[in-house]
Amino acid sequence: MANVAANHSSHDHDHGHDGHHDLEALRTMGFWIFIITDCIIFGTLFATYAVLMNSTAGGPTGAELFEMPGVIAETFILLTSSFTSGLAVLSMNRGDKKGLIGWLIVTALLGASFITLEVTEFLKMIDEGAKISTSAFLSAFYTLVGTHGIHVSIGLIWMIALMLQVAKRGITPVTKRKIGNISLYWHFLDVVWIFVFTIVYMMGVR
Repeated sequence: MANVAANHSSHDHDHGHDGHHDLEALRTMGFWIFIITDCIIFGTLFATYAVLMNSTAGGPTGAELFEMPGVIAETFILLTSSFTSGLAVLSMNRGDKKGLIGWLIVTALLGASFITLEVTEFLKMIDEGAKISTSAFLSAFYTLVGTHGIHVSIGLIWMIALMLQVAKRGITPVTKRKIGNISLYWHFLDVVWIFVFTIVYMMGVR
């Protein structure tokens, strides 16, 4: 009788573990669906920008507004943050909690620097009279680049919350899944920025 009870308890434990594993897999799949919908959103914004990029309505053009040294600095900072987020994942896979949090802090600081430069760029352009309402080109520009910036800001808040969670709970299957997701999200934003850099800025100053 005792063996039957023990086997039943073991079965319940295995079933609970499998259920937890299935739930984590479902959450990961949900995150991938989110990334796919984000691809659609950015694809739409890029298409809109491509149509409106020459609709300046007599206002300033990209060649007149864009200051490439600052944009190149933004690009370097964001690409570096992608590398440091990868180092955070490597630390996590080694079970190095301190290294994980440390590299996430570096990634967040780089992300914050990127946002600071972008906001500074926007404010300077607005001060020069290049507002979102000035032309269709500027409306498309602020919407596309601003949407990316908002995504980076959301990623920063998410990253800080995960740092606090890892500090409190350590490296667990749940925190591993969440760190993997934020790393994927961050790499995705880097890829989007490469398209922004190429299509918006490089083509804009030609």
